Amino acid sequence: MAAYLSLETGYGPCSMQVPTHVPMPDIKPDHYLPIVSDESLTVHAGEKQNWIPKFSIGTPIIKSTTRWFENSEELVAFREGRQSSFEYARYGNPTTKVLEEKISALERAESTLFVSSGMGAIVSVLLSLVPPGGHVVATKDSYWEARMFIQNKLSLMGVTATFVDMNDMDSLKEVLQNNKVSLFYADSPSNPLLNCLDIRQVSELCHSYGALVCIDSSLASPINQKPLTLGADLVLHSATKYISGHHDVVGGCVSGSENLISKIRSCHYDLGSPLVPDAAYMIIRGMKTLHLRVETQNNTALKMAQLLEKHPRVNHVYYPGLPSHPEHDIARSQMSGYGGVVSFEVAGDLQATMKFVDSLKLPYIATSFGGCESLVQQPAVMSFWDYSAAERAKIGIKDNLIRFSFGIEKFEDLAADILQALQKM
Repeated sequence: MAAYLSLETGYGPCSMQVPTHVPMPDIKPDHYLPIVSDESLTVHAGEKQNWIPKFSIGTPIIKSTTRWFENSEELVAFREGRQSSFEYARYGNPTTKVLEEKISALERAESTLFVSSGMGAIVSVLLSLVPPGGHVVATKDSYWEARMFIQNKLSLMGVTATFVDMNDMDSLKEVLQNNKVSLFYADSPSNPLLNCLDIRQVSELCHSYGALVCIDSSLASPINQKPLTLGADLVLHSATKYISGHHDVVGGCVSGSENLISKIRSCHYDLGSPLVPDAAYMIIRGMKTLHLRVETQNNTALKMAQLLEKHPRVNHVYYPGLPSHPEHDIARSQMSGYGGVVSFEVAGDLQATMKFVDSLKLPYIATSFGGCESLVQQPAVMSFWDYSAAERAKIGIKDNLIRFSFGIEKFEDLAADILQALQKM
């Protein structure tokens, strides 16, 4: 395991032009943790700041929208960069800063920016790191809303894009040779078919042509995968999912080098969608059990994938933990666990698959994943209902596809529920 020597991750200088009032948080941990496991980092990293009262174990919620100054001399010192401050809540918050340090520790990152949603993090990365007239490469099965933003919004800025198949190195190399690519963007594992990118190989290739690599690792969580240690420049998360883990708060984050995060942070100041301190507190609290939840979900999903693969009413199972998965070797080399989401195709048409979903008793029919409660959805109905069957099939979304996000319920209860629903098809 890579050493993480300090949990202090302040804001560094930005190579982009930024407002003169960009804050420099003045909080510092009052101790340095020794090299410890992810299990301990989820509990302790970023906490015990020097502004938190000694009698408080929990991180306080600082709701103030502005920070006041003792006198004009202190204000001048801040303006001249000799003294740090949060100044205004859109530029940072002490509670959120604790959360950012916690994620930085888990991801082995120099810095982390938290924003109000995962999509907000994606947009901030794209707008700050892809210049007008630049070129983006993304995988064809990247997050659909991110793909639509690249195609329909970035194109208005003169940004061109190429979408390649996962791990098609020949196509990727051709795009890199023929375009000045600013950024490569991919989800690994992808949603909902759980394809896995060879992050190390892609990063080496992209870097040889001067392109940055950004990985959305939401379906893995920081417990199961650390893209920065594999060579990626940035790692994104929808913190709404595993990181928060309770289906009760929305947030997103991006981690990487101080240089890159400062550029993204500067852009985000203008977008104006900070994570509110109440949400930061909720995510911090949720992260205390992150490793426990993910371990349970990993175990449940793997056993369920193995069970489903042998069932006569299941045509195909998508799960990187199975040897039958086409990228199983890649996943095994870069993931410590395979996540709590299993996708599978049942032996039936659209209506028969809907009957299977409706026969389930434990999971909620809902979007999202990574929470304590199990969720199930039929992507052809939940996310792609407005597309024709032919359009859905073109992107791998069959009418009989199920995406099951396992929570922390007992495996035997979930298995019994799925088996009885399959019998009712």
